[in-house]
Amino acid sequence: MTLDCQHQAPLADLNTLRLPATAARLLRVDSPATLAAALPDIAGEKRRFVLGGGSNLVLCGDFDGLVLHVALPGRAFAGEDAEAFYVSAGAGENWHDFVQWTLAQGRPGLENLSLIPGTVGAAPIQNIGAYGLEVGERLAWLDAVDLDSGETRRFDAATCGFGYRDSVFKREGWHLCGRFLIVSVTFRLAKAWTPLTRYADVAAELDAAGVARPTPADVAAAVIAVRRRKLPDPAALPNAGSFFQNPTVSAAEAARLQAAHPALPTYAQADGRVKLAAGWLIEQAGWKGRNLGPVGMFEKQALVLVNRGGARGADVRALAQAVQADVLARFGVRLEAEPIYLGAA
Repeated sequence: MTLDCQHQAPLADLNTLRLPATAARLLRVDSPATLAAALPDIAGEKRRFVLGGGSNLVLCGDFDGLVLHVALPGRAFAGEDAEAFYVSAGAGENWHDFVQWTLAQGRPGLENLSLIPGTVGAAPIQNIGAYGLEVGERLAWLDAVDLDSGETRRFDAATCGFGYRDSVFKREGWHLCGRFLIVSVTFRLAKAWTPLTRYADVAAELDAAGVARPTPADVAAAVIAVRRRKLPDPAALPNAGSFFQNPTVSAAEAARLQAAHPALPTYAQADGRVKLAAGWLIEQAGWKGRNLGPVGMFEKQALVLVNRGGARGADVRALAQAVQADVLARFGVRLEAEPIYLGAA
């Protein structure tokens, strides 16, 4: 391989759980020119992984292939029409910083997704969401390079196939096998802005601040305050954010669970199914604030798995499996992990 890459590169600083592992080869993709020059060699590499901010990743061991660390910068206005503004960002931009930039430029619409860790390019892969909004609802299009052919392909929201914490990139395994590398994302932000404040935590934060008619900055501030109060800062306590998806069950199953557990929070879905609060299930199963070796479920939010110090991927996997087993035994509900597992078990 002729790539100008780092060999046996440590990855601990490139994942928010701070798990130790190495990549056989690591290439930092920080410009279109770097990517273009490397494409012939990348196409011949069978083992590839595209890495963003590492906030949705569990490293279970060393990776014997090529890691492409996306660090493509850039923020820009991409135009407007009668109903919306369009703003674009390079895939390597920090997500929270980009959201705050859009607000500073007077282009609201992403404020409910403030303080979510990760990069702009990774956001649509996971279809990140919080407090009543998913990124797929604001995506206009993204541009991604097919690493096998070298061609750039444009995906609109429909082509991305968004679902709950899901997209076509995850379902088809394209992200895991490294077929596509997202280079930029463009968002459609409606000119007729309406605040999304239906979530109780956000509404309560605004009420406590005496805000009756919230501005975009008010909503962002409320979201940030709630997240800081409930979730640990990965820089201070390594974590990957919400570790499990909120499970969705049939209406009949939800009724059965609520009859047995009246306090269980439930959220009706458009398709007739019902979403359950994974954090509540985990807490009731006795895992909130409980550790298993060097890892545990956070004491302020049972949905967050944290590295107390010195953890490895196997420790994370063991805790996740223990939590899943206890929730299944108590409630008959299967929890699915949000992060990607990479490397040997």
